[in-house]
Amino acid sequence: MAQEIDALVVGAGFGGLYLLHRFRALGLSAVAIETGSDVGGTWYWNRYPGARCDVESVEYSFSFDEDLQQEWHWSERYAAQPEILAYARHVADRFDLRRDIRFDTRVLGADWDDAAHRWSVRTDAGDWTARFVVMATGTLTAVNRPDFPGLGEFTGATYHTARWPEAGVDFTGQRVAVIGTGSSAIQAIPIIAEQAAELFVFQRTPTYSVPARNGPLDPAEEAAVKADYAGLRMRDRQMPGGFGSRFGWNDASAVTATPEERDAEYERRWQIGGFAYLGAFSDTIIDPVANEHASEFVRRKIRETVHDPATAELLCPTQPIACKRMCLDTGYYETFNRPTVHLVDVSAAPIERMTAAGLIAGGVEHAVDAIVFATGFDAMTGAVMAVDLRGRSGVSIHDAWAAGPVNYLGLMVPGFPNLFVLTGPGSPSVLTNMIVSIEEHVDWITDAIARLRDGGLETIEATPEAADAWVEYVNLVASLTLYPSCNSWYLGANVPGKPRVFMPLPGLPAYVDKCNEVARNGYEGFSLA
Repeated sequence: MAQEIDALVVGAGFGGLYLLHRFRALGLSAVAIETGSDVGGTWYWNRYPGARCDVESVEYSFSFDEDLQQEWHWSERYAAQPEILAYARHVADRFDLRRDIRFDTRVLGADWDDAAHRWSVRTDAGDWTARFVVMATGTLTAVNRPDFPGLGEFTGATYHTARWPEAGVDFTGQRVAVIGTGSSAIQAIPIIAEQAAELFVFQRTPTYSVPARNGPLDPAEEAAVKADYAGLRMRDRQMPGGFGSRFGWNDASAVTATPEERDAEYERRWQIGGFAYLGAFSDTIIDPVANEHASEFVRRKIRETVHDPATAELLCPTQPIACKRMCLDTGYYETFNRPTVHLVDVSAAPIERMTAAGLIAGGVEHAVDAIVFATGFDAMTGAVMAVDLRGRSGVSIHDAWAAGPVNYLGLMVPGFPNLFVLTGPGSPSVLTNMIVSIEEHVDWITDAIARLRDGGLETIEATPEAADAWVEYVNLVASLTLYPSCNSWYLGANVPGKPRVFMPLPGLPAYVDKCNEVARNGYEGFSLA
């Protein structure tokens, strides 16, 4: 017999943890269903060598509890995966959240019962009914697994960066292939190269990467942050991505600046490290000429770093900087100066097939002992669509999103009452500090549910008209930038057959203002009943 609760949360990453905390504060019964064996979401699964956050630790953390902010100490400027996972575990234990989490359990499907105003949720460990369901499944959790011909023939070991063995992997003395040069690969490659006898990096499209300048977190810096944490959080929330206020956003134009002024500002931010670089000038992501200035500066740095001119040119991206997510690295380009590291360009001569001994690209067989697939994720929609969600009249999420994700504010899908999508497509999401976006969404969702309860109402649902208008608005905003100008996972271009739709909405502060305005105006664009 199905267990009855008020709210069911799918996922126990940072979103799921904060949702449980807020639901308890409302006096609602809530349970989170988690596929993994522990909390942490993407930070539970992504254990590959070098995995770490690209937002600074003091900002990539919860702000909802002052004691939590003050008591937790980060050891590095950019925390590594084990430390972020330890933080997630600390949050779960500090707020006694584990008792409401069902680990090692997968949600299979959920069906809306219009008569009962409830969701019937099926898992592989029993059934539930809930008034509300929140998909806190994460934006980068559904693994994009390649399907190369002959994959089953390879006799060596294969790994995916998003499902790395918990015990780790020792590549000492091995010949290793890494397929992909996105963020995971850029973090892993320098470490794998230190172990492997030979490393072959198969690159289709080069990626812009800037130095992270990572290191131990200065205790004096940490103390200064904690002395004004509320001020930092407020300033960060006025930044386009919800972080980076300590290094600022330059309002000047790269187009009108002199070459000397541009290079001085780029160099200053290059030395700071991290995403501070993209704040060098205000028009980097909207003006092609300004963007080319920022892009060429990075290409010059690559040419200065990589000794072999031919390899350096292969590593130089040609697309606009930031149309794909810019990466942060520690020694990535320097790695290609090792005589044991080989860059294989598969843009014109792609990987043809796997063999028993390795893989063939451009007619050349590369014999290896292990293959690492750094092929990323079915981002933003993949984890939601992995669940058989069926709304009014049995309409599936696959049908509703057949041409791309249609929803309102990135929060709700028409025809799916009382179902919320956390940091979903149509919200700033992956263009931001994810914990800021998570907190904003969880607060909005729980406030809306409290409004229903206080008003004696049962359901909230996005109207088709509001959702259609919102999708049009997201497309319009994106078209004013350079984000859609290259094939990125923002567009779903990394997944064969996925509709090409720019999914996140650029501009966090304006988005939050809009969500708050919608709530103040009686949840306009939603049907409450």
